[in-house]
Amino acid sequence: MASVNLCSWVQSYSIFNQASRSKYSLLPRSLPFNPLMNLSSSTSKTRGFASIPSICSVITKGDAVKEEEEQQQPQNPSFDFKTYMVQKATMINQALDSAVSLREPVKIHEAMRYSLLAGGKRVRPVLCLAACELVGGQESMAMPAACAVEMIHTMSLIHDDLPCMDNDDLRRGKPTNHKVFGEDIAVLAGDALLAFAFEHVAVSTVGVTPGRIVRAIGELAKSIGAEGLVAGQVVDINSEGLTDVGLDHLEFIHVHKTAALLEAAVVLGAILGGGCDEDVERLRKFARYIGLLFQVVDDILDVTKSSKELGKTAGKDLLADKVTYPKLIGIEKSKEFAEKLRSDSLELLQGFDSEKAAPLIALANYIAYRQN
Repeated sequence: MASVNLCSWVQSYSIFNQASRSKYSLLPRSLPFNPLMNLSSSTSKTRGFASIPSICSVITKGDAVKEEEEQQQPQNPSFDFKTYMVQKATMINQALDSAVSLREPVKIHEAMRYSLLAGGKRVRPVLCLAACELVGGQESMAMPAACAVEMIHTMSLIHDDLPCMDNDDLRRGKPTNHKVFGEDIAVLAGDALLAFAFEHVAVSTVGVTPGRIVRAIGELAKSIGAEGLVAGQVVDINSEGLTDVGLDHLEFIHVHKTAALLEAAVVLGAILGGGCDEDVERLRKFARYIGLLFQVVDDILDVTKSSKELGKTAGKDLLADKVTYPKLIGIEKSKEFAEKLRSDSLELLQGFDSEKAAPLIALANYIAYRQN
């Protein structure tokens, strides 16, 4: 089978070592979310992280994508994904509402709650709870962490929508936070959610050993700092308008900006649920795949759906001249790559109890086939 002539993603950080090709400073080689470390899937017992599959190795002319209807056949017919998501989202929303109650100073808590309780798919907190239960833990052990992940995700959306960032007016079908409360309060609402997320994990987690709680807090902090979400955001901002951005560069952005927090959600659930190191690392790799999958699908939807369908401004990446998967390899190849990420993520769940793995399998499929 003849493969598409695209560069491999399994390379060194050469693109980040070439000052002439980059406007930003060299980031540490020891990044916790380094997508370019070429580790085989057999190294799940090690602390290292597997690379995302090379596009050269996954997109071939003979590797046809199955019909969507066939792909979406549930692997566990007895599992009702819709009911599961409604139940989990209801419990998560109740926990968030209780955690961030309306109190003094009223205005900042109104702003925090406005974005935090504005709906959303709650994919990240549900992933956290599902991973916890997969390794034998109870939902209650991971609920504070699940809420913390959603608080941090909401912070990132509030800040991302600011005029100094993406300058967006619409989020989840509603005016963005700064449009309602002003830029100053929006910044502070995001800051408050970020700080409270860590307090909530530290103070509210029950039934878990202190060592595991500390380990979880460390994972969460690393996922969003200068070696995680912030790194992806900075490189993304400095990439606008560049003409020589390649696939490895784009992967760096998305593995940090989008996949990092998804990965943290799953890893936190596995740690707090009492998972062994091998299971934690297998689930880390699973989360890495679906995290990148989430962004590939996001890129596709941005150019194929309307603002009304998405609940946010459509086509903004094109207007901002941002590099995306459809821009680099086209929509069809982006869809093929998304399918490969989906199938590879599901392989990592083999060996776990099939009934307990059903939610994560369904979530991977949902991320792959979502329409907004």
